[in-house]
Amino acid sequence: MRTLILGGTAWLGSYLAETAVARGHDVTCLARGLGELPRGVAFVRADRTEAGAYAQVAEQQWDAVFDVSRQPGQVRGAVQALRERTRHFVFVSSGNVYADHRAPGQDESSPLLPALSGPVMESMASYGEAKVACEQHVLTAFGPDACLIARVGLIGGPGDLFDRSVYWPHRLARPATANGAVLVPDSPAQPTQVIDVRDLAAWLVEAGAARVAGVFNATGETLALADHLEVAREVAGHRGPLVRADPEWLLAQGVQPWMGPRSLPLWLTDSDWQGFNARASDAARRAGLVTRPLAATLADTLDWALTRDPGRSWVAGLSTADERALIAAWRARS
Repeated sequence: MRTLILGGTAWLGSYLAETAVARGHDVTCLARGLGELPRGVAFVRADRTEAGAYAQVAEQQWDAVFDVSRQPGQVRGAVQALRERTRHFVFVSSGNVYADHRAPGQDESSPLLPALSGPVMESMASYGEAKVACEQHVLTAFGPDACLIARVGLIGGPGDLFDRSVYWPHRLARPATANGAVLVPDSPAQPTQVIDVRDLAAWLVEAGAARVAGVFNATGETLALADHLEVAREVAGHRGPLVRADPEWLLAQGVQPWMGPRSLPLWLTDSDWQGFNARASDAARRAGLVTRPLAATLADTLDWALTRDPGRSWVAGLSTADERALIAAWRARS
């Protein structure tokens, strides 16, 4: 399969390229060159924000093109330039396109946000709307029978750029306290979903080769937060206590949910988002998506995390000193 990946140097893109090469495909990546490409990949340097970005690839024939962009103008330019010489287009979208995240178990028929009207997403506040616009450009150019749109949930695994799947196994393996106590939110029933980046890449490449068409939620297995943490404990070999703090108290201390600095990753407090990590992915699984057990993902992610510079700044989670102080404050209050 002659494969073009628009990107291919960042996290998911690099796994797409690596997977496609491993399966014997002829792979070209078009990118600005801000990362390392897997061996065996042809590279075309181009900036997708500039005119003529696709000139070097637009005259070639492609069996499948993969795009992960969140910028509507980039996607529109790509589909316009490549439509006549591409058999199948695979676009990686997001579960953020949906207008409602309250109820669990929603499928691909759920209503979407309005599409972003302009070509550029100026901030992450309009991420969902931007991805809707990207989807529309793909569907308009290729039609529903010549494209696959994957609405992806939270991605985890080795190389996690956002530390959301890294934080818990790493913290449980390296507790901040002398007795091994780890601070967790007391939200045991909250759903979580993590799809391994390697499983997602494998499915996308196979689906592209098979010209699977349609719109699919691509998510991991739904597990309660308490179960996710228990898996992480087993992977990490953690035997210390879990200090379960009240969510309202944590918020009052300035601890952030979900991601980012001074956060407890995967934790959600807003009732309007409780279904975000409980989307139905039955259609994708019928179309060939296979996901490994969470324990395998977290074990490999922990192994990868332990190879990193211990002095690096974490994108998400609590610092050692901050967690110690919060545990002491919660215990004093209780």
